[in-house]
Amino acid sequence: MKIIRNNIIPFRGFAAINLFGILFVRKDSVINAKIINHEEIHSAQMKEMLYIFYYIWYLIEWFIKLILYWNNKFAYRNISFEQEAYAHENNMDYLKNRKHFYWMKFV
Repeated sequence: MKIIRNNIIPFRGFAAINLFGILFVRKDSVINAKIINHEEIHSAQMKEMLYIFYYIWYLIEWFIKLILYWNNKFAYRNISFEQEAYAHENNMDYLKNRKHFYWMKFV
């Protein structure tokens, strides 16, 4: 995974953001293997959704969860893509055996 460190992307308050399989990291953020694995899970999700559909689904699901829960952090943590990534971020071998569209289990 390509990692680009800068002070612009992501916005302050965030350590990293994965955009189309490239990890943008704030210069002052510490990135460990767990975070990289989490973001690589997102990259796998993006590929199987042809990237653009991943972002469309992500935003729609976030918006729906925000309406349901009225809490941005809770809405974010309950997006199906995030649930899969958080559930398996400690398993460094997860992507070797991951089933396609496994995030659908969390919808």
